[in-house]
Amino acid sequence: MRPETLSVHVGNEADPATGAVAPPIHLATTFRHGPSGERVAGYEYQREGNPTNDRLREALAALEGGEDAATFASGMAAMTGLLECLPNGARVLIPDDCYTGLRMLCAEYLPERGIEAVAVDMGGLDAVRAACAGGVALLWIETPSNPLMKVSDLAALAEIGRAAGAVVVADNTFATPLLQRPLSLGADVVMHSTTKYFGGHSDVLGGALVFARRGELSQKVAHRLHITGATLAPFSAWLTLRGCRSLGARIAMHCANARRVAEFLAAHPAIERVNWPGLPSHPGHAIAARQMRDFGGMMSIQLRGGREAALAMAGRLRVFTNATSLGGCESLIEHRASVEGPHPRSPQNLLRMSVGLEHVEDLIEDLRQALG
Repeated sequence: MRPETLSVHVGNEADPATGAVAPPIHLATTFRHGPSGERVAGYEYQREGNPTNDRLREALAALEGGEDAATFASGMAAMTGLLECLPNGARVLIPDDCYTGLRMLCAEYLPERGIEAVAVDMGGLDAVRAACAGGVALLWIETPSNPLMKVSDLAALAEIGRAAGAVVVADNTFATPLLQRPLSLGADVVMHSTTKYFGGHSDVLGGALVFARRGELSQKVAHRLHITGATLAPFSAWLTLRGCRSLGARIAMHCANARRVAEFLAAHPAIERVNWPGLPSHPGHAIAARQMRDFGGMMSIQLRGGREAALAMAGRLRVFTNATSLGGCESLIEHRASVEGPHPRSPQNLLRMSVGLEHVEDLIEDLRQALG
């Protein structure tokens, strides 16, 4: 089945007990077992396993084409759960442009275990090969990247990672499996902040890891999740599963709106650069066209007038909301340098945009009046 069909049906089978088309929410924290601990129905305690979470894991694994999945309380918890499984003294490669939370995790916490994180421009394959030559346990890919929307060649990077003996991980949050399937291109693990497009309504926090193969690594992550307890709550799993059902329709409209917005902004004299891989002028357009079905609803823009011009534009918007996060129905905009903490990496003239589901002409008119 195609991804749009899978997103509607997998994990959403009718409830066998009642015939209900919408899946039930199992809120129980504990489950009845026998006198010697034997499990009556396969469950013991919510932190270890829950029927609603199992439905979501089944759906995510099917959508990404993986054999196993783990769900977490947040995207950061998913990242942490995987990185904590690395041995002490390991070495990892991360993109030079990536989500701030990953960068902070690598800078502030991994060194406590002697783990070195090296930032590399993932667009330069020779540079990645050279960095791998020093030994690497994990190669982290983020494409399109946050917030510069850099595009990396997933298949080529996976081949480099495999040759170096590394676990290859792809953050697929921006693209979702509706647009890009990293496991089919050679990645071992896909990471998602399910808060974003899977949830789709800015009202549920969550994260996930999907594994190409069920094996030692997926079992190690599942055991650590059970013991450390960063478990996704059943209601959050249910909301995310509900979001999956409309994912195909929402992604199609996000992409269509983003294309129109990107084309309008690219022609505006106040805009220095539009970072959206669907534009032929984007440096990674050819790679994106090869490995993505469409180009997504995320973009960033850089204004000619610098920081002040960016802040002024953001302040004049009426339909776009100044807020963190992405992937919801509403269009959001954010001056990333202002929210990245004391050591921002984003250009001061950059605004990151999550193009939502409003009528595209209203979005364009809002941008036009804000740009003056």
